Amino acid sequence: MMDGNQADYFAERQKGTLPGDLGIEWDEVATGKASGRMTVRRGHMAANGFLHAASVIALVDSACGYACVASLPDGATGFTTIEIKANYLGTASEGETVACTASLVHGGRMTQVWDAEAINQTTGKTMVLFRCTQMVLWPR
Repeated sequence: MMDGNQADYFAERQKGTLPGDLGIEWDEVATGKASGRMTVRRGHMAANGFLHAASVIALVDSACGYACVASLPDGATGFTTIEIKANYLGTASEGETVACTASLVHGGRMTQVWDAEAINQTTGKTMVLFRCTQMVLWPR
């Protein structure tokens, strides 16, 4: 497990990857939790003019994944996602900010279960409820 807020570490680590390219910013990444946000821009949109579902998944899944890394048991080497589930309840437009919080629901030796919520900060409405299961990886 990592001690304290590791937001700066993950912000640096994501440069040149999908979360970095999407402009995701982190307020907190720590044991058992993460929070961040992205400002919606044209590159986040689907061809139909609405926010692409994958853009929001990138935000909530990154929050869960980064917090999973910060919450790994001592001796674990990493994780892999084995299941995700998302309920879409709303959207956001260009220029609006989507905020995310992720929290650990179950932190076992072999699996972790995470819940995340994405909220349109402009409207205050919940956009996505997300749950994922991570398998903890150990040295062979």
